[in-house]
Amino acid sequence: MGYIKISNQILVNAKFHNYKGQDPFDGLNSPIFDFFPFLKRGLFGLIWIQFHKRSAINFRPLCLVPKMRNPKGIALFILGLLEDYRIYQDVNYLNEAIKLADWLLTQQSDISLWKHSCWGYHFDWNARAFFVPKGKPNIITTIYVAQALYALSEVTGDNKYRVPALDSAHFIVKTLYSELEGRQFFAYIPGETAFVHNASLWGAAWVAKVAVLTNNHNYKQLALNAARQSVSEQGVDGSWVYGARHHHQFIDGFHTGYNLEALRMLSDVLMIDDFEPAIDLGFAYYKEHLFEDDGTAKYYNKNRYPLDMHSVSQAIFTLTKVGKTPADFAMADKVIKRAIDTLYLSKQQRFIYQQNKKFANKVDYVRWTQAWVYYSFAYFNRMTVESKQPNS
Repeated sequence: MGYIKISNQILVNAKFHNYKGQDPFDGLNSPIFDFFPFLKRGLFGLIWIQFHKRSAINFRPLCLVPKMRNPKGIALFILGLLEDYRIYQDVNYLNEAIKLADWLLTQQSDISLWKHSCWGYHFDWNARAFFVPKGKPNIITTIYVAQALYALSEVTGDNKYRVPALDSAHFIVKTLYSELEGRQFFAYIPGETAFVHNASLWGAAWVAKVAVLTNNHNYKQLALNAARQSVSEQGVDGSWVYGARHHHQFIDGFHTGYNLEALRMLSDVLMIDDFEPAIDLGFAYYKEHLFEDDGTAKYYNKNRYPLDMHSVSQAIFTLTKVGKTPADFAMADKVIKRAIDTLYLSKQQRFIYQQNKKFANKVDYVRWTQAWVYYSFAYFNRMTVESKQPNS
């Protein structure tokens, strides 16, 4: 089954459900915690989230966890809709993107508290490093939403999308920029000091883009500081571990891809070549250690499992935005075909969450899986179509 048809069907399914769905990390949305809110934090909350995330049986309906929209997932759908609009010039794609963007504008984190445009998740999130209450902004959600709003403003010319998109950089700089323990970086969430490469590099990339758009030399310097920090901690083989804490010492595919894509974006918008050696070394490591010969996108550098469409979708972006060669496009096509063979459910017309070595987790996650697939497939389709058009 062709990836274009699959992409279209995923969009149809998402629209049918009003873009609502479940998320690997939404377990704390169960009304059980309305009676025992203190259990959300600490070990019990962490175990509860991981139980729902890892279970191949979806217990959320039993626990009354509602299906909801996720701001980052909505942003990914907007970005995909704009890709399809660019190809087909069908105004229905644009109108759908506008409706979703208008909803995102209503979902900003409390502006009276954070002072600038920013977004978070629709659930309380208990991780090993921190607890994040529902609605508290994080850098990754904010950046993807800002990118979607800015991309829409470029198409429509409407400042109501452009202004909050650019304003998000003020939140990132004023609230998340950190100088701690000899490092300069953008934190993942306000008030936390965990240093994570992909979060800091995406912060740097977006702040750099806004710096160029607004001619802000200070923001440009802060973006460079953060980028240089992560590049200085790149392994001699080109790899990056996830972050600085002891339980972050792993190397995986999609976070490596995030790092490379963010460095590519930052370098392009600033028109610099300072990071080309790091990008080249990291991209070579990425292609050698995070894929198998048959096109399987591995999760970890030393373990293919779990197979996950997050790894596949990011591979499409990394191979085509960072590599850009015909061989890289061919490799992305191979990755897509392999993912369809191994992770696609033809009867349900969607992708599973993860394939482990001994079992499959077929739970339908909108933000983590289907939204990423739609955006990445739509992007690959546009790039493929444009590459076949004669130069003007």
